[in-house]
Amino acid sequence: MHDPIQDRPATPTLDRVHTPADLRRLSQDELVRLARELRAETISVVSQTGGHLGSSLGVVELTVALHAVFNTPHDKLIWDVGHQCYPHKILTARRDRIRTLRQKGGISGFTKRSESTYDPFGAAHSSTSVSAALGFAVGRDLGQPVGDVIAVIGDGAISGGMAYEALNNAGDQGRRVFVILNDNEMSISPPVGAMSAYLSGLPGLPGLPPLSAMREIVEGVEANLPGPVRQGARRARQLVTGKPHGGTLFEELGFSYVGPVDGHDLPELLNVLRTTRARARGPVLIHCHTVKGKGYAPAETSADKYHGVAKFDVASGKQAKSSATAPSYTSVFGNALARAASRDSRIVAVTAAMPSGTGIDIVAKACPGRVFDVGIAEQHAVTFAAGMAASGLRPFCAIYSTFLQRAYDQIVHDVALQGLPVRFAIDRAGLVGQDGATHAGAFDVAYLSNLPGFVVMAAADEAELVHMVATAAAHDAGPIAFRYPRGAGVGVALPEDGEILEIGRGRVVREGSDVAFLSFGAHLQECLAAAELLEAEGISATVADARFAKPLDTALIGQLARNHRALLTVEQGARGGFGAQVLHHLAETGGLDGNLRVRTLTLPDRFIDHASPAQMYADAGLTAADIAASARLCVGQASTEIAPNVVHLGG
Repeated sequence: MHDPIQDRPATPTLDRVHTPADLRRLSQDELVRLARELRAETISVVSQTGGHLGSSLGVVELTVALHAVFNTPHDKLIWDVGHQCYPHKILTARRDRIRTLRQKGGISGFTKRSESTYDPFGAAHSSTSVSAALGFAVGRDLGQPVGDVIAVIGDGAISGGMAYEALNNAGDQGRRVFVILNDNEMSISPPVGAMSAYLSGLPGLPGLPPLSAMREIVEGVEANLPGPVRQGARRARQLVTGKPHGGTLFEELGFSYVGPVDGHDLPELLNVLRTTRARARGPVLIHCHTVKGKGYAPAETSADKYHGVAKFDVASGKQAKSSATAPSYTSVFGNALARAASRDSRIVAVTAAMPSGTGIDIVAKACPGRVFDVGIAEQHAVTFAAGMAASGLRPFCAIYSTFLQRAYDQIVHDVALQGLPVRFAIDRAGLVGQDGATHAGAFDVAYLSNLPGFVVMAAADEAELVHMVATAAAHDAGPIAFRYPRGAGVGVALPEDGEILEIGRGRVVREGSDVAFLSFGAHLQECLAAAELLEAEGISATVADARFAKPLDTALIGQLARNHRALLTVEQGARGGFGAQVLHHLAETGGLDGNLRVRTLTLPDRFIDHASPAQMYADAGLTAADIAASARLCVGQASTEIAPNVVHLGG
């Protein structure tokens, strides 16, 4: 197999480029050579670090062209999502750190304002770039030190509702702003929806000029034709443009449309960008066709185009295999739901552009016709599921915790307020590792458990997840959610069929007498390990699995509070979540009127940068040793003293 790294010449052009200013001094031929070297460098880097390869390879020429034509960082280049920003980072004074990508203390896998002046706006969630670009354009027009503004958005991200809102507003305002549509007909999975079909249908045949140029030619001919003939020519033009008045959808929104352009033809890109920059007065959309994974055969031929990869061998493309022996939580969920759906024809599943990421693809294979990928549209996904629930179906809405945040109004207004039994399967709960703070599932417990009528569960292990799928499937009394982490389970035996849990009932998994750990979710194993550490020191610990943040098992909480000197709640979420619910209950019922010491162990009140999950939880102070130290501090102090960071009420 051809090794693209061998495309590097003896004296690489890339070695002469430290910032985009160096790049602007290169000839066109040198820029073409630079693009080849940049692609090889990107492949080499990601083979060692893992990350988002396919999307980055697809924008190599576009990245070179944008930095060659525009005066970054004075001109603001905004990448939507940021999956594709690795070549950009290499060219913007970060090549010396690029092999620390997504590692603790290293550079982020997304754009990040605190990392570089060349990252004017942080990203990691989709469909935000046009809104941000318009904000920069307003700043410029009101006297701020901002030049031209360029947003690069993919055909998957442009399907998000926020992108439509921004395009509509930008077209109405008429400000000079450039939107580059990176159309590779592939987001994480193949894109869905009418916009994808529309973009695929826009003319762009080899050998023909871009649609905008074709229109100028045709309109020039039309103007000199007799009236009846002119009308016939106009009708013929509609066959080309696809719009009654001769414009594309983007032109109807107020943009000048240029394209489609070959996003891998660097000379053409340079010409289009330079010409457009010189002539533009208002908003412009440049439509680029690209290939995800371009230039690396294993990526181009892969089903997911190497969207997110582990470390891999460049020559063969083979990725490093996970050392985990237990199945992933995602696959456990997918298989459990597939079995439930095969028995109950009312069960349907919804995902927002993440069928494989959420395990819903497993359900699709078992029950075709009952799985719906709505694209990058979490708000629509939730209300769509609410409508299906109102019809009598049993919808499971499978969305990552960090992305479910985008649909909070719909959760409140369209689900909770109406008491509709939508089942929320919340993947990637807790800290997720190399994607960092932007993808952490930190807030769902807090933002769901304060909603009237909601049931909120968390799986302590993969067997508990199977039980929670069964519980959610059977629950028709209102909305219900269950959260589970990224990665492999703990290796417990899996039941063939899930047990329907009693709503609001937890369980004790280890008996003790001095201190009680009340765990909510997947940190149960750390609590058990902490109990072992304390046992070696003569401190007896009870460990309980709450299972539910709402409704709480108040009987269990009362028992733990009465029979122990200290009660510590432990969760993989932010402050204001499960621990806060327990404190509210104890305060309201007088459970804190004695000498009980209480500590709520949560994620700290700050964002935690990317690292491995273990390193992130260590940063958060939630290792087994940290949990044991907190308990030791509670029970090792005199009852009249207040230990640091410990809530001591009563006595």
